[in-house]
Amino acid sequence: MSDVRSGAVTLKGNSVDLAGAALATGDAAPEFSLQSNALAEVTLADSAGRTRIIATVPSLDTGTCHEETRKFNEHAAGLENTDVLVVSMDLPFGQKRWCGAEGIENVQTLSGHRCSKFGEDYGVLIKGGPLDRCLARAVFVVGADGNLKHVEYVSEITEHPNYDAALAAAKA
Repeated sequence: MSDVRSGAVTLKGNSVDLAGAALATGDAAPEFSLQSNALAEVTLADSAGRTRIIATVPSLDTGTCHEETRKFNEHAAGLENTDVLVVSMDLPFGQKRWCGAEGIENVQTLSGHRCSKFGEDYGVLIKGGPLDRCLARAVFVVGADGNLKHVEYVSEITEHPNYDAALAAAKA
């Protein structure tokens, strides 16, 4: 479901409200400042000139998010000039523990726990309901030029994104 969000995101069939406007392919990727699991500040500008796959997930401690991050970790090793960032509202300490326990070394987990700006700017911050202040599942591919090459807001949060489409956009 590329480039579509408009009220079509659900959690187990129930509509989910998201803060911020939906992004679309061709838009400039919004700058951000997130915290790594080493407690360092990470910005989009830090990886300028490279392709970035940014996957947003509700929490690494859920089954689908766990599987998604592992899958991107497997593919990341074979991607040239590409960084894979997995963003959640999980605390950096929890992200570090999870990555260590799972052997995740090819993706960088980032936390938006300090403020909601990233979630609002990317249109993935959940407002209300059981996942209030978590991030909806989405994948953004940012080209080396800073523009979005692929956008997918996953229509059902418990489902996986279209990995093939994201990886193809990153390689293009």
